Amino acid sequence: MAYRVNIITLSDNGAQGLREDTSAPALKEAITKAGFEVTDMLLLSDDPEGLKEALIDICDNNKADLVLTTGGTGLSVRDNTPEATLAVIERNVPGIAEAIRIKSLSITPRAMLSRGVCGIRKTTLIVNLPGSPKGAIESLDAVLPALPHAIDILTGSVSECAGKE
Repeated sequence: MAYRVNIITLSDNGAQGLREDTSAPALKEAITKAGFEVTDMLLLSDDPEGLKEALIDICDNNKADLVLTTGGTGLSVRDNTPEATLAVIERNVPGIAEAIRIKSLSITPRAMLSRGVCGIRKTTLIVNLPGSPKGAIESLDAVLPALPHAIDILTGSVSECAGKE
């Protein structure tokens, strides 16, 4: 069974139809190639309430094993993705966000400006990614090898982390 993934893009301009969302399709292609199944893609404004509602619905109704958000992780006044994510998660998973920043810092010093977070609600893993297609894919690539095992542990498919690397 493939891992179920929802992708949520946060963009005021995208939600208003003023800008094409290119990050979600790029993420869909990359995650599908890795054997995951994208079951839904949403395009929301940068309003934190809309994201909180979407995350709660997805997680509480077991609609996905993994939610990838793209956008809203920077320093702009409208970048609310980390705060909305932190408001709904039950447990923080800082290592994933740290791995993304470490990998991204080898590419650009601007990576230190990312405020993306990662956490768990119910049995769903939520990972914040940057809004640019390039940044989103590079960030996903940094953590993709660990995601299947993380989801297996989270959903109870396997019971321990010890094992072969």
